[in-house]
Amino acid sequence: MALTKPRWIWQADAWPRLHFDAQTVQPQLAAARLAQGRLLGIAASLQLVDLAELQLTEWTQEAVATAQIEGEVLQVNSVRASAARRLGLPGAGAAPRDARTEATLDVLQAAVSQWQRPLSQEDLFAWHAALFPTGRSGLSRIVTGGWRTHAEPMQIVTPRLGKPDVLHYQAPASADVPAHMAAWLQWFNASLGTLDGVARAALAHLWFEAIHPFEDGNGRIGRAVVELALAQDLQSPQRLMSVSAQMMAARADYYAHLQAATGQPELDVTRWVSWFATRVQRAGEAAAAHVQSAMDKTAFWSRLTAAHPDLSAAQRKTLGKLFDAGPDGFAGGMSTEKYVNLTGVSRATAYRELTDLTERGLLERTGQGRGTRYRLVDQRWR
Repeated sequence: MALTKPRWIWQADAWPRLHFDAQTVQPQLAAARLAQGRLLGIAASLQLVDLAELQLTEWTQEAVATAQIEGEVLQVNSVRASAARRLGLPGAGAAPRDARTEATLDVLQAAVSQWQRPLSQEDLFAWHAALFPTGRSGLSRIVTGGWRTHAEPMQIVTPRLGKPDVLHYQAPASADVPAHMAAWLQWFNASLGTLDGVARAALAHLWFEAIHPFEDGNGRIGRAVVELALAQDLQSPQRLMSVSAQMMAARADYYAHLQAATGQPELDVTRWVSWFATRVQRAGEAAAAHVQSAMDKTAFWSRLTAAHPDLSAAQRKTLGKLFDAGPDGFAGGMSTEKYVNLTGVSRATAYRELTDLTERGLLERTGQGRGTRYRLVDQRWR
């Protein structure tokens, strides 16, 4: 009787010895490290209140994105309020607690908070139970806080009306999951410090997703593993960037690279590690840009208040709007009519205050008559 030809990564002869070409991925890993280093450098210069605000933003982005990748929508305001409570920040208020939001943040918080100790099977079970507190995924009852046990194959498919489903991946049989996860946990805990931390996070996530050990929630828990691995690498539980947000921004590529890596009995995962490192790089760059923007805004208002303390509320509102929009972000430029609509003042007042801002050197006027437009003059744009 002919043997079935291996089709999946876990059917490779040397599984689970994942490897990659270090020389090929070196540029991507170096770029990720540079982005991380710049972000840490900026964060080190922040006041405590600004650092806390950065963490709040990244917590919110991570929770919303990791759920959104799986097609679940969390309300940003609810996530932000819950994250603020966990960070001990004002702004949580009396916002009602949403069970799905709390479950997602429970897992993310647990992941990074235990960066100083080995990860255990019990930890993963606790994360999974927290993610599904009712014991159900939608209307279906599932095994929570334990590996999957169903006899039918664990498959990732795309259903097609009137046609056979498209099979993207089939994970190891449920009966083999305990042995697979024991090997994964042993490697995860032993590999810390033995290879580049970003590459380790990439391998940990891919290997975990290949096993698909739970009935549901594998993607979210697998991305929580990424958070833990990066926290261990940076030796800090502070969440300063969101890798899931960058995965969500390239969701189709994320799934395509996972499928390409797991959909063949080949253990060279160089392309996956390279792609993952680029996501980490962009997460660091996005967070650094966010912080820099906030610092620029603080500096802008500090200069403005010191030099022009007598500006009207309408003038300050308009300058703030122009600053937030950036040099080319305010469609069509500021006009007298837009000033009226934005601030609620009369047209005569709008004209007078815009003229005053121009004479102070804060705005630059171009055009004539109905085509007159105003743009912000600030050293940030020069």
